[in-house]
Amino acid sequence: MAGMERETPIPVEIKLHQKTRRLELSYGDGASFALDFEYLRVFTPSAEARGHGPGQETLQTGKRNVDITAVEPVGNYALRLVFSDGHDSGLYSWDILHNLAIHHDELWQEYLKQLEKQGMSRDIDTSSRPAKGGSCGQHH
Repeated sequence: MAGMERETPIPVEIKLHQKTRRLELSYGDGASFALDFEYLRVFTPSAEARGHGPGQETLQTGKRNVDITAVEPVGNYALRLVFSDGHDSGLYSWDILHNLAIHHDELWQEYLKQLEKQGMSRDIDTSSRPAKGGSCGQHH
């Protein structure tokens, strides 16, 4: 199955904390991670944000106050997170979630550097404006 490795840890418990805007993942080995909604939204695995290859990523901006309005299981391998900005196309497989959890600090610091380098903001959304012309995956 794509995105799943045999040794990928699967959370034994998943809690959504609306007040603190965090998704908590607990694992059978006792490890526990709390991931901010903003962090999860910024690192969405959707093709819309990631592009179809290296260098095609769209820097996600203005997501500081985003909420998760729903968490939907997808088979036995992923979660679909529905965000308050309407984004719901990213499937967070267990390996993607675990990778985001264990590499949180370095990924977040790199994201903040990219925002600063490009003069973007966590408060002003420039990443979800509709593209002019054709959209990803549609060739005429």
